[in-house]
Amino acid sequence: MIHQSKAENLPLHQPIQDLLAYGTALLHDAGVEGPRREARLLLQYALQLTPEALLALSPRASVATEPFATWVGRRAQHEPFAYITGSKGFWSLDLGVSSASLVPRGDTETLISALLDQLPDHNAALSFLDMGTGTGCILLAALAEYQNAWGIGVDVNPAAAALARSNARRCNMAQRAFMMAGRWNDALRTGARFDVVLSNPPYIPTADLDGLMEEVRAHEPVKALDGGADGLDAYKELCCQLPLLLNRHGIGIFEIGIDQEPALRAIAARNGLEIVQVVPDLAGIPRGVVLRLNALNAGI
Repeated sequence: MIHQSKAENLPLHQPIQDLLAYGTALLHDAGVEGPRREARLLLQYALQLTPEALLALSPRASVATEPFATWVGRRAQHEPFAYITGSKGFWSLDLGVSSASLVPRGDTETLISALLDQLPDHNAALSFLDMGTGTGCILLAALAEYQNAWGIGVDVNPAAAALARSNARRCNMAQRAFMMAGRWNDALRTGARFDVVLSNPPYIPTADLDGLMEEVRAHEPVKALDGGADGLDAYKELCCQLPLLLNRHGIGIFEIGIDQEPALRAIAARNGLEIVQVVPDLAGIPRGVVLRLNALNAGI
């Protein structure tokens, strides 16, 4: 491993400017976008400094080489930045991250925006169900906005459920967020109905997985990405279960992939549901979809 051998030859302490030059060159050669910025961020995290504190140091100041040298070597292998630092910001939260789950993404914040549009009363005593909770980011962000709410997060991967549980403690929400390992249909066995069902399900068509960027393809869990041949397997299951999980006036809020809205509308209609809002991400791509029971299913 060339990156490891280079790191092993570094002195135990180095001037900041030399470490940044080393890291920038390594990341540039590896084809990492924005190598100087990424090297600076990794050094900031490695030294446990704020951006302001790092800028205040003299470029000639000598600092410990580790763990920066190891971290920049991992980033040169295209390991996601958040897996290296072990944390990622999402909405108003700072969450623990591991390879057990997808890295929380800004696109997924559209689900919280849609939730706030639909339910503007922040004092409402709501119940949430998060299907495929991963880090717990969606459920925990929702609970951060509704202090009288509670929720359940379900993930098929026990390691992901444990991570979500840890994040609930980290965010001081362990008394309101209950994380369980199991399949989605396990939620039906509780007999409970919820005000809101949330999900960022796997939605990448299987044939498209090889075309994903290396950070995703080589490092993030495939089960959390692979949506089946047409990318719609999870939505078929979710829409089948939603009428059994929602309260009469409840809503489902799902993340979707590019150009999947028409297909989801058809799947929803077959299951007595209708789409009532579509929220675009920052790039203008339809991303967050709000569903309700249709008039017949809701008994209206």
